Amino acid sequence: MNDTSGRRLLRINEVAAETGLTTRTIRYYEEMGLLEPAARSEGDYRLYDESDLERLQFIRGLRDDAGFSLAQIRQLLEDEAVRERNRERFRTTGDPDERRALILDARERVDRQIELLEAKAARLAAMIEEARARGRHLDGHLAELDGGPAPHPGRLAGATPAGTGE
Repeated sequence: MNDTSGRRLLRINEVAAETGLTTRTIRYYEEMGLLEPAARSEGDYRLYDESDLERLQFIRGLRDDAGFSLAQIRQLLEDEAVRERNRERFRTTGDPDERRALILDARERVDRQIELLEAKAARLAAMIEEARARGRHLDGHLAELDGGPAPHPGRLAGATPAGTGE
């Protein structure tokens, strides 16, 4: 389906098929304010364009691949929308006070994003270390089964102490 501007518009079931999301999830994202359909048909069906597909894929990536909550995703999307509006305001004003306010607002949003991303990275680093510790623990059990001594808790099984040349 195309609108008068020639954009390809899809119904919700087509969008679901293309994005791998359910129609229920897409409707929920709309209710949460994460997405707004590009248009409505004469029968009041939701219609989505290519930018809506991209936004849904971005949301899905943040949710599934990066593990962000919907509240965090909403904040990231809101910050991006405000950044775009502020960029345009910055370009059209020569008022130094207004420009300073726009820059300070942008800086606050960037700092919030950095804080969110650093917290996510710290949680992932802790999870990686926990998995490594489980691996070392399992290596110890394997070493015991093989008749050797359990490796030192801080080393992987089969590793030799530094500088021993063994």
